[in-house]
Formats: sequence, structure tokens, C-alpha cells
Amino acid sequence: MKNCTVYKTMNVMGKRWTIHILLELYKGEKKEKGFNELKRKLGGVTPRILSARLTELESEGLIIKQTDNSTFPGRSEYFLTESGEDFIRVIQEIKKWGSKWKFKNSECDRSVCKYCDL
Repeated sequence: MKNCTVYKTMNVMGKRWTIHILLELYKGEKKEKGFNELKRKLGGVTPRILSARLTELESEGLIIKQTDNSTFPGRSEYFLTESGEDFIRVIQEIKKWGSKWKFKNSECDRSVCKYCDL
């Protein structure tokens, strides 16, 4: 089973905060978000865990970290790669499945994840 694509994918995506981070990077009009903005929007995630997840997502090719060292201290911003944006569609399909079979939430059914504040 260790070579199974589903298990390998779930090992990456199943870690706490991973889906939340991807959705926060997807949300809104602005494509990139800084570390502190992500931490504030996620609420409850520790800086250590957020840093670890961002590093993992970058190494998996789902996000890109862009650093501007022209200021002090340097500012890092994160944004989704093409692969990360493609995975958002998988999350949206999971939402559809959950709405159909498990969780009746009319507010969620009416909202688009990109503009959702929940």
C-alpha cells in the first residue's frame, strides 16, 4: 500500500491545517498572502505548525514562497501554484459530496469557496 497514489496523496493532504491553508491562499481577490495574514485568518494555528505546513506545501509543489529582501525585515508571501489551484477543484468536489450526502448547510451551498468567510 505504500506505493498507492491515494494513500500518498492523503499523507500530504490529511495533515492538520493543510486544507485550511490552501483554501486561505485561494480565497479573495488577492493571489498572495503573507505569513502573518495567514496566521491571523486561520486563527488557532501556531507559528511553528504554520511554518512547517507552508514548507511542506512548497516542497510538494502546491505553493510558492516569494521573498522580498529589499526591505528589513524581508517579507515573504505565498501563493498557489497551478497544481495547488488544481487541487482546489478537488476540495470543491469534496464540498459537493459532503453537501449531498452528509452535511446539510444551505449557507455553504449558496457560497463560492473563493469568497466564503466561514
